[in-house]
Amino acid sequence: MKKFTKHTGRAVAVFTPNIDTDQIIPKQFLKRIERTGYGEFLFWDWRYKTDGTPAPDFVLNDPKYAGASVLVAGPNFGCGSSREHAPWALGQYGFCAVIAPSFADIFYNNSLKNGFLPVRLPEETVAAIAERCATVPDYTITVDLEARTVTDDHGISEPFAIDEFRRYCMLNGLDDIALTLNDADAISTFERNRPAWLENS
Repeated sequence: MKKFTKHTGRAVAVFTPNIDTDQIIPKQFLKRIERTGYGEFLFWDWRYKTDGTPAPDFVLNDPKYAGASVLVAGPNFGCGSSREHAPWALGQYGFCAVIAPSFADIFYNNSLKNGFLPVRLPEETVAAIAERCATVPDYTITVDLEARTVTDDHGISEPFAIDEFRRYCMLNGLDDIALTLNDADAISTFERNRPAWLENS
């Protein structure tokens, strides 16, 4: 998992409440056996018309938001099914973080386990950021995990809370497997000293 310490990038807002995981990555794209290649299908039903052409009124199809890497969303982002593909799709599209007033619990935890940072801020602050996404040309925002702050060049400076263990994992690029491998020597020692009569138990 890539380390996340501090990121500054263009922000784009899809400031709609209750965006569920089937909108983030629709079910028809969950048949892949790989963990890669989901970014192109992000928000598929909103990004494309039924004939497969880009929907001109969807914000991610606006050229001025090309390369956006911070998503700004409404309350209860990531609700619905528990598919881990949702943070995969967001990250593989190019987003490093999503800022919202609240998240569905499973989506929030899946994101942290996959190195994708969900940031909770007060709804009025998120609304102000969303407004600036729409009105300030080339609007950028900085998400600083070390300092636990979100800032911009227009007066936003807001702290956010995050579980300290998950913050440690993201700062150091440690997923669950990497955490286990940190104890590889101790595990090997335990296995070497394991009584023979337990080998087949």
